[in-house]
Amino acid sequence: DATTIEDQAKAQQDADAKAKAEQEAERIAQQKLADQRAKEQAMKEAKIAAAKQRFVNQNVHFAFDSSDLSSMAKMILKEKAAWLKANPMVSVTVEGHCDERGTTEYNLALGERRAAAVKAYMIDLGISPSRLDTISYGEERPLDTRKTEEAYRKNRRAHFVIN
Repeated sequence: DATTIEDQAKAQQDADAKAKAEQEAERIAQQKLADQRAKEQAMKEAKIAAAKQRFVNQNVHFAFDSSDLSSMAKMILKEKAAWLKANPMVSVTVEGHCDERGTTEYNLALGERRAAAVKAYMIDLGISPSRLDTISYGEERPLDTRKTEEAYRKNRRAHFVIN
């Protein structure tokens, strides 16, 4: 019967079209899922990069002729310790810096005391000493070369470098 064959052919075309539409819908759903995962991964990586930049770029500052940690310094170091705990494979060097006042020898020793004070506090916060190196640059690497109190304040610091 011709009508039955036509009906069967039409039914087969409809079934094929429906299957194709379902496959396309599944492909689109999978692509949306892959796009969402890629977006989430990119955001995660951006957050990690931002946290790393904050870790590296946030210095601990000191009063004139002092290696004592202020309450602000301790707060910053607690944030750094949390970041290090979240990144257990990272080791760092703590650089001790001074302003230009004082002799080279004195400032190298003061820079070392500053780096050592930071390292000791980080150890107290649970960071393994094997992950913390120290070095003093004294007055040799100023952030600000002007001869002002503001510049001196910027230069009296401990800076972290990821090894």
